Parts: sequence; structure tokens; C-alpha cells
Amino acid sequence: MGILYILIPIAILLVTLAVILFFWAVKSGQFEDLERQGHSILFDEQDDKTDKPQDKDGQ
Repeated sequence: MGILYILIPIAILLVTLAVILFFWAVKSGQFEDLERQGHSILFDEQDDKTDKPQDKDGQ
């Protein structure tokens, strides 16, 4: 029974910390563009340098 006097305040502190971190993430724009990272995995961005591998002679 005495352990509850320790665990309940710790749980309240952890929930408070999680809520504060969530609101900070929303305010700083962490959830603004959720689709860009998903599209970057599916579609490669082709650069002129990476289109064709070159030999030692540059051909």
C-alpha cells in the first residue's frame, strides 16, 4: 500500500511530461508534413550524377 504513494506521483509526472512533449512537438511543426517522408521512400530523386555509373575513363 505504501508503494502507491510513490508510484502515483511518478505516473502523474510521466504523463505530464508526455503531454508537454506532445504539445511542444505540435507547436514546433513536427507533424506538419507527414506524407513527404513516405513519398521519398517510394520515389527516388534522380540526379544527373547518379543516373549512370561512369568507368575510369569517364565514359
